[in-house]
Amino acid sequence: MKRSMIRTINSPITITTVLTALMLSTGFILASSSVSATSSSANATVHVPDACTLVSTLNTPHTATLSPGTSTGYGNSGGVDGIGQTTLKATCNDSLGFAIYAIGYTEDTFGNTNLVSNTKNNGTSTYTIATGTNTSGANSNWAMQINAVSGSFAPTVENSFDSSSYHNVPTTYTMVAKRTSATMDPADSSTINTGSSITTTYAAYISTEQAPDTYTGKVKYTMVHPNNAATPYAPHEIACTAGKICYQPSANDTVGTMGNQSATDGNSVTLYASNFSRAGYGFAGWSDAYDYETNPDANFYGPNQTITVPTGTNANGLSLYAVWIKSAGSLQSNATTACNSLTEDLNDGTADLSSVTALTDERDNNTYAIAKLADGKCWMIENLRLDNTASHNSDGSLAQGYNSSFIGLADPESTNFDTNGTANSLYSMDGSTAAPAITGSNTGYRFPRYNNNNTNSRQSSSSYSTSGNTYSMGNYYTWHAAIADTTHYSTKNQSIENASLCPAGWRLPKGGNKSNEANNEFWNLIVTGLNNGVNPANYDSSTTPYYTGTTEGTPISNTLRSYPNNFLYSGYFNGSSASSRSNYGVYWSSTVYDYGYSYTLYLDSSLVYPGTRNRGKYYGGAIRCTLGF
Repeated sequence: MKRSMIRTINSPITITTVLTALMLSTGFILASSSVSATSSSANATVHVPDACTLVSTLNTPHTATLSPGTSTGYGNSGGVDGIGQTTLKATCNDSLGFAIYAIGYTEDTFGNTNLVSNTKNNGTSTYTIATGTNTSGANSNWAMQINAVSGSFAPTVENSFDSSSYHNVPTTYTMVAKRTSATMDPADSSTINTGSSITTTYAAYISTEQAPDTYTGKVKYTMVHPNNAATPYAPHEIACTAGKICYQPSANDTVGTMGNQSATDGNSVTLYASNFSRAGYGFAGWSDAYDYETNPDANFYGPNQTITVPTGTNANGLSLYAVWIKSAGSLQSNATTACNSLTEDLNDGTADLSSVTALTDERDNNTYAIAKLADGKCWMIENLRLDNTASHNSDGSLAQGYNSSFIGLADPESTNFDTNGTANSLYSMDGSTAAPAITGSNTGYRFPRYNNNNTNSRQSSSSYSTSGNTYSMGNYYTWHAAIADTTHYSTKNQSIENASLCPAGWRLPKGGNKSNEANNEFWNLIVTGLNNGVNPANYDSSTTPYYTGTTEGTPISNTLRSYPNNFLYSGYFNGSSASSRSNYGVYWSSTVYDYGYSYTLYLDSSLVYPGTRNRGKYYGGAIRCTLGF
């Protein structure tokens, strides 16, 4: 499938009365006047060769003097008017062409097409100039038109934005120009110079009633290719209200819903894990800026990170945007190449997307964000979602782990019991094939293959109830399922390093206690990488070292839940019930503690066991895969 691409340009207008108009190049325009390449309309972060660019050129200083009761620009088709003109030059070699969209916004509120008073009458009221095409009367207004197209590959003007009339600045992404094919070569300077250009003219009318002031508004232009790609996603599509954190899906083709989260300025809040999914994309976390890729002030958050609520949330709410990463290939085939192309995350608080990509599992087409973390290794930064329902895995082929002889998982817990309470596909701890009824003390000695029913019909993550199916929490697996126990019995009681449910080439991280911490990969990531080699305070006094207390455990826990590490409070399953989701996380290692227990990474708000805490193998825990052996 051809990938749709996006290029974006901001064109702010500043008007004063007596009127001075200034066309600025801020936001998405880089210092070199080139525009960063991103995949699809969600401003995702997979960079591609510069096959298509969109660059703005200011044709005039964009200054003018306009007395109240007069207009500038209206009727001046084809010439530089009082507000001025901007030329947008598209250079694109996509055989399916491109489309250019426009949307107005004010003070970073998309869809707001008013020019807003900068001083707001000393803060007592707000004067605005609405978009419109009148040139007289009591209503001030401003508008835009496309009064010229040029170049050897000139586009056609769409939606009446031509020189015959001015047009209201659109409140949603609206196509203003399109080319059905483009064959120019971006590396050929002659084609770049001839280009494929549109020239946009702005006009304004200032009534005698309008208060003298400085007014500011913006028009954002976005180029999408090919020309038949979906309309770009408009930010703030989900209205955010005061005192709320609002989770924005950031794309038109996402699945799932999320409720808003209450938040108060200055307070701490742990963000909701994502309930959004998007076919062919991995989820990398949240950003507080829609234009996060080119916005130097954008903040990046892990899906379950604890943050301090910024000032202004009480008044306007806080929108957080899903950061999507388009798949760059196969988890099984392209992982080494993809990993080698990544930079190591420095965990220095910067929003560096060069340490992240995404790859797709060939077994079920789930796509996962991948990052090179502080230990220098590549990790999946999403929980494994490999399903084990009978409908998905009737022949066992879907759940092939690294060990190719693995014959599949048992059915999920919803089908593991007959009317008498007998386990159909669970096995006792002694390895017998006869599974007695799960009653009394026998309950803890079964090894079901848990499943979170992680489907597109999942529930909203407006809260973390035991019945909620928050997508990014993934599925849950017993340790025997996690290591791809080929027997379906509990006979595997030694550490398993080369077999797991992870895709071929990937595996479970190793764990361990104080005596073998050097081989403990959770330890290497957390202690050596994220905590600069500083051992936990509870080290010399215990064979199971851990970070504890608010001065030590809390910041390390939050670092683990921060971008790009993205560990979650995904909880666990015991029997057929989910427990402690949103309170703590349990992640399997491949390392055995003893006959009935294996080591895990455990984290809650004040404790972190870096792969050193043992957990009964019958529990259903989360899986994170790391690359290589």
